[in-house]
Amino acid sequence: MTESRRPLLELDGLRKEFGGRYGTAPTVAVDGVSLTVDEGETLALVGESGCGKTTLTRLLLRLAEPTAGTVRFEGEDLSALSATALRRVRRRMQVVLQDPYSSMNPRMRITDVVAEPLITHDPEARGRSGRAALRERVGRLLASVGLDPDTQDRYPHEFSGGQRQRISIARAIALEPRLVVLDEPTSALDVSVQARILDLLTELQRRHGLTYVFVSHNLAVVRQVADRVAVMRAGRVVELGSSAQVFTAPRDPYTRRLLDAVPVPDPHRARRRAGAAGGGA
Repeated sequence: MTESRRPLLELDGLRKEFGGRYGTAPTVAVDGVSLTVDEGETLALVGESGCGKTTLTRLLLRLAEPTAGTVRFEGEDLSALSATALRRVRRRMQVVLQDPYSSMNPRMRITDVVAEPLITHDPEARGRSGRAALRERVGRLLASVGLDPDTQDRYPHEFSGGQRQRISIARAIALEPRLVVLDEPTSALDVSVQARILDLLTELQRRHGLTYVFVSHNLAVVRQVADRVAVMRAGRVVELGSSAQVFTAPRDPYTRRLLDAVPVPDPHRARRRAGAAGGGA
């Protein structure tokens, strides 16, 4: 009998509205989303552009304030936390963005890019006395994501896209977080590089017990990495289930349409699927 996982993140009735001034109706970006993310699992958020995935991740990180509803992380209501308490919680919640280059200061050396969260949250890392220890720590982080520690004095433009994403991952795990939000972390990468980054994320999750919220529109990637999948449409979660259930026996028609839109490399299978879809029209 396997041990049940405990919820790490709990979203309850989350709603986010934008606009609505001067008599106009507000735009609802997230509409009553309730779900949990368990310790050590990967929950994928999928859906078309504009469905509310990114807004939902901003709410769960408290980078945006909800119009209604609550976000609980490790049992704490994030909206009730003071600035000091929220700063403490942010050590345990990190993010990896889609475009690693845009999330780095091009004038900063990689050692400073990776060390930035350490300097922000760890007083001992500040000042000249802690510089040598900080460089050693950055070197270990770079090695943990498959990069040469001796490259830390180089600048972001001197690395490939896949290498820059590894640097972003090193920065995200620097504070030993419990939750990492991965916002389209492989969409800007070649397929071969994409596979290596996914393998790295899987290994880091196993090694450090990380919990992932994985945002993607690439269903092939999601099928490879996710334990559970939440399908979003127009700000709502229209389907939530295990990866196996969602991909093999989807319940919602919108989920079935998303799966039908995934390219099929086998032309004979593609023709059979097109014929079946046409026959059901």
